[in-house]
Amino acid sequence: MLLLDVTVVNVALPAIRRDLSAGFDELQWVIDAYALMLAATLLAWGALADKVGRRAVFAGGLIVFTACSALCGAAPTPLVLDLARGAQGIGAAAMFASSLAILANEFEGRERGLALGVWGAITGAALAIGPLVGGLITDGAGWRWVFLINLPIGVLLIWLTARSLPESRDDRPRPVDLAGMATFGVACFLATYGLIRGNGDGWGSPLIVGSLLAAAALIVVFVVVESRGEAPMLPLSLFRIPAFTGTALVAFAQSVALYPLLLFMAIYFQDGLGLSPTATGLRILPLTLVLAVVAPISGRLTGRWPLRVPLTAGLVLIGAALLLMLSIDPHSDWTALLPGLLVGGVAIGVISPALAAAMISVLPVERSGLASGINNTFRQLGIAIGIAGLGAIFEHHARGALDIRTGIVEGLEAVVVVAAAVALLAAILAWPLLGSQRSDSTGTV
Repeated sequence: MLLLDVTVVNVALPAIRRDLSAGFDELQWVIDAYALMLAATLLAWGALADKVGRRAVFAGGLIVFTACSALCGAAPTPLVLDLARGAQGIGAAAMFASSLAILANEFEGRERGLALGVWGAITGAALAIGPLVGGLITDGAGWRWVFLINLPIGVLLIWLTARSLPESRDDRPRPVDLAGMATFGVACFLATYGLIRGNGDGWGSPLIVGSLLAAAALIVVFVVVESRGEAPMLPLSLFRIPAFTGTALVAFAQSVALYPLLLFMAIYFQDGLGLSPTATGLRILPLTLVLAVVAPISGRLTGRWPLRVPLTAGLVLIGAALLLMLSIDPHSDWTALLPGLLVGGVAIGVISPALAAAMISVLPVERSGLASGINNTFRQLGIAIGIAGLGAIFEHHARGALDIRTGIVEGLEAVVVVAAAVALLAAILAWPLLGSQRSDSTGTV
């Protein structure tokens, strides 16, 4: 449900734009407000989950997420929708931060490897089928039900959590790092704001330059705070572990390179080709079907290969998938994107289970709340930065074209080139960092 809400909105964005008279930057915030608050609060929630109880944090996040889904569905303006999406992301962060920790605590040995493989397959599939689910709901009941459908599901899950989920916590929990959370969160917001508003306000305007410089300064402050704090939410010493750094890089890069592309493809299919939301979702379905086949296989093989094999191979496949999409032109049919979609499905299927197992394996089980938070922080931050940065490139090219379809295609081509470069560069950097270490599916590397 949470990961669907990262991508399910993509297909509904044209309908939201028409109904609420929203601009392109406001549409970006519908996705980025959610992903950004996820990234900004995940690490703090991970520490809190280890301290007060993972089930308690999971249940509390579920309640907040469900309530904010109702606010999103009733939003009368783009601003209200964006703010509600941000609050929804905070609730989602609490659930994300405790989810992998709960799995790691409840399963041991090969069962843990299987559980993490299933988790990875579901997360990858959820992100992929979001456009189809969003299209069906938007065409059938209207875009507001993209959010309102979470209400009955959320109520059911609250009951199941109270009834079936055991409580667990760390015997020696870390304090919540409020200073680190504040500096990191504000830095992420300012960077995203500057990237989203750059085309509209001008990249040389004082507001944009000031936002980006302030973001950079706050990142420096964040590093200082984390290096000197007694209980940092992101211990910088972890980056001395090559496998940790490599998996974090993979998590960030794959989210920057691939998942934001679903937004631009939705715009291309609907505004460029004139397709309905459901038809848009169906055309992204090949990616989902391939993913569903590949992910379970990858999950079973995770413990048999060195970590760098599935992780860097997945990044290379993402780069190949994106470059295959360069065959598109203003006169193309949607099938020009089909080879890239198929290879992209393989890429997500290879990376998702391996990434989940790798991040948990780097740290001991008793610190699994931290591992879960870091894993998802880099993934969601990648989506947020990808939407903002690639969105700026897309909007720049789309604005300069003489007609809508040509502008969308030119924007899509530019985004594809940059995203492919990100994926391939990350693969080159991650390969030596990951080394020859293996995950034995028991929580160690």
